[in-house]
Amino acid sequence: MNIVLRALLELQESILLAVRAARGLFRRPAYFNEAVAQMDVIGVGSLTIILLTGFFTGGVLALQTYPTLKYYGAQDQTGFLVATALVRELGPVLTGLMVAGRVASAIAAELGSMVVSQQIDAMRALGTDPVRKLVAPRILALVVTLPLLTLIADLVGIGGGWVVSTQLFGISSGMFTSSVWEGLTTDDILGGFLKAFAFALIVGTVACRQGLKTEGGTVGVGRSTTTSVVMTSILIIVSDFFITKALQVILGTTS
Repeated sequence: MNIVLRALLELQESILLAVRAARGLFRRPAYFNEAVAQMDVIGVGSLTIILLTGFFTGGVLALQTYPTLKYYGAQDQTGFLVATALVRELGPVLTGLMVAGRVASAIAAELGSMVVSQQIDAMRALGTDPVRKLVAPRILALVVTLPLLTLIADLVGIGGGWVVSTQLFGISSGMFTSSVWEGLTTDDILGGFLKAFAFALIVGTVACRQGLKTEGGTVGVGRSTTTSVVMTSILIIVSDFFITKALQVILGTTS
């Protein structure tokens, strides 16, 4: 089958899966406890890696940009650059990629194992909709937790930039903080949350789709797991470009 046609069919099936999951949230029975459990697994479980990624990303930004800014006499703008780079771009993207690597693989492996062991067929035989029971809670958990994880990554990243700037380069804490507040705008924050929301939908939908279409036994589970991580990572990077461009046009920041 033509690769373009396959991609379009996969996109169609993923969108339909997300729509079915969204509809399932407003019908009984509501699997609220399952959603809360997934929030714990996804949100709390990913917290450590997000803290480490955010802190050292902010530190590296300050470490790399300070010499250049100092060359032009603009070292007092280090906080401005660190904050805007994290909130606009690096915070949502890196958080999405970290969560995709950790969560997408787990979701695809779990659902794939249930498919090959015929647990999904047993659920259908008992009158339970697998999309409402398994897919909807996971997508909802991602939509709730990924923006919050992005916010944490932004704050910790700015903290990492503050530590490097004040302790290694001697920038005063007040100067760094003031440049951060001068640089951040409401549009930047809302844009970052919009990206995190979109990335959450991508991770949840693709991972669940790959898990439910697993075939070929345990080998198929491994294939679905790998495919879900690769696809979500690529889609996050590609969609980030188009979302950024759309935000520039909507907010009037493009030339």
